[in-house]
Amino acid sequence: MPQIISGDARIGLDMRGITKRFPGVIAADDVDFSVYRGEVHGLLGENGAGKTTLMSVLCGLYTPDSGEISLGLGGDGIEKVRIESPRHAIRLGIGMVHQHFRLVQSHTVAENCILGLAGDGLMINSGEIGRRIHNIGERYRMEIDPASYIWQLSIGEQQRVEILKMLYRNADILILDEPTAVLTPQESQSLGTTLKTMAKEGKSVVFISHKLDEVMDFTDRVTVLRNGKNVKSVETSDTDKESLANMMVGRNVMFAVERPVFEYGRTVLEVDEVAAQNDKGVTALSGVTFDIKGGEILGVAGVSGNGQQELAEVLTGLRKSTNGTVRVCGVDLTNKSPAKFIENGVGHIPGDRIGVGLAGNLSVSDNLIMKAFRGNTVSTGLFLRNRAVSEYSDRLIKEFAVDTPDRNTPVRNLSGGNQQKAILAREIMAQSEQTSKNNGLLIAVQPTRGLDVGATEAVRRLLLSQCRQGDAILLISDDLDEILSVSSSIAVMFSGKIMGIVDGDHADIGEIGIMMAGGSGSFK
Repeated sequence: MPQIISGDARIGLDMRGITKRFPGVIAADDVDFSVYRGEVHGLLGENGAGKTTLMSVLCGLYTPDSGEISLGLGGDGIEKVRIESPRHAIRLGIGMVHQHFRLVQSHTVAENCILGLAGDGLMINSGEIGRRIHNIGERYRMEIDPASYIWQLSIGEQQRVEILKMLYRNADILILDEPTAVLTPQESQSLGTTLKTMAKEGKSVVFISHKLDEVMDFTDRVTVLRNGKNVKSVETSDTDKESLANMMVGRNVMFAVERPVFEYGRTVLEVDEVAAQNDKGVTALSGVTFDIKGGEILGVAGVSGNGQQELAEVLTGLRKSTNGTVRVCGVDLTNKSPAKFIENGVGHIPGDRIGVGLAGNLSVSDNLIMKAFRGNTVSTGLFLRNRAVSEYSDRLIKEFAVDTPDRNTPVRNLSGGNQQKAILAREIMAQSEQTSKNNGLLIAVQPTRGLDVGATEAVRRLLLSQCRQGDAILLISDDLDEILSVSSSIAVMFSGKIMGIVDGDHADIGEIGIMMAGGSGSFK
């Protein structure tokens, strides 16, 4: 028999003393976390702070080592529960919308909503299911055709389906993990309105995000975790994003990195009518044209999957173009090898740090010299000079503030932020060896993805420092705030095309959002 006890009638969810250990680490350490009925509650913390662990316990993915979970019953008290599995969590009215969607592309909206649910037999009343989905969508301003196939939908529409799926299953407690990461500004604002509507109807919403402006706009209360502990829960109206960031990292964080007065040198990168196909042989880039001068940061904004990755690969020799030309400092590098791009001063920060950017099992030192071992800096040509390798690695570790026990530590053991700084150190130093001043080109793809606010601040400062020294930087990011904060110009991509290029100092977020969704904009 469930244990029903008296309690605060406002409580929708109450987690007390939640502790979860893994080998060598306490991921959640005696955490208290409560969400009222009818509120949007922000959950913040750096990577590794315990957010995912805490929500995984709530969703039945992990069993806590200790602690209690209770669910609110309105004016009838709260009920202690033991959540045994994700299916059990759903039956209890707990639903989670993950950052990476869990939809079957070949199924319809309706089929995804009912997938895995127990039925009353072999016959499915598709008409009734469709009507219910339509009514839920209309109620929460998330209208979508139940008969549409997932592959036919935009990223924003697919997210609607994920939320509709939880609402169809009668979830009263909804957890949204980085829900605006892949949305246009307009879609993000629409989602915020939807969350507030849910709260007004008595649902408890947990909003996990690193976008503090949205946290301030969407939420009623905020809880901050750090090192597996609850730092503080506050009313959103009683705090600001600077205070929240400070609680997350335990120190002052500078949000507004000082942008340089951009002084442009000669043209470093020229991209003219470039076209390319994706891995499926479908056109991913079409007629892409732009240039970047030394001392310029060109930000590429757009919803993920609109050709940004293919563009980065064409500009680093990792993908062949089917049309157009690519020149770096006047040298035609169209369809040349990655080695030729490196020889001509092109650095590359890939979007996948561990999978592409680093060799995780090798040491920090080995990763730092990967582009230097062919030169005379650390080798004789045939053999590495061990002392030179050590001195070179130690210098980069110091100059780029890579926090590592020593140069021989496997790079996989570093935090995400320090892994990223190691990549930056390697790429920037390789540039300086291959080019003269004002000739370097850095292709930075999602350079702060998955990083906490402190590491993000450090990476952005490094990018701006290179810009001040005359490098040309192409910044590809899903984070529009990042694009706006550091870019001198912003190119917006949609469906493999440049929809417009706007001046970074006079960028209008509404106009950029329209272009991200396929609308026309102003060209530079």
